[in-house]
Amino acid sequence: MYEKMYEKILVPLDGSKVGEAALPYVEKLSDMFQPKIRIEIIILQVISDLTHYVVAGEASAAVPYNDKELELLKIKSLKYLQSIVREMKGKKRQYTVEVTFGNAASEIINVAEKVNADLIAMSTHGRSGITRWAFGSVTDRVLREGKRPVFMVRAPRGKD
Repeated sequence: MYEKMYEKILVPLDGSKVGEAALPYVEKLSDMFQPKIRIEIIILQVISDLTHYVVAGEASAAVPYNDKELELLKIKSLKYLQSIVREMKGKKRQYTVEVTFGNAASEIINVAEKVNADLIAMSTHGRSGITRWAFGSVTDRVLREGKRPVFMVRAPRGKD
């Protein structure tokens, strides 16, 4: 009856309400396939800001995080992702959380390949024109450069 099922869905989150806009759609999508198919939802957060600024007088300098600081960032991200999982717990859903470091779009694409995701579900700010050019679009890059299908959800305005 079903030729291709979305058994593994990767959901990248950035810690914002905009990023979480795809979650209700992922829940509905996985509900459609239950109870016949067990859905695994992989929730990912990429820590892409690997430096912080140190201010001395009127000058500031970008300083890379040390290993201990990176570990603390990872722990904070894991706690955030686990709180999302607690909110989404379902009977036939399996959840995995993952935190990586690096360029957001590249890491999303890499993790999708690594876990053999059937679908990447992510939200977008819905920017266009010069705003999109100036800020770039992680979602757009994942869509263009990745090999996995992407389900994009436009986040409601005012959710930043």
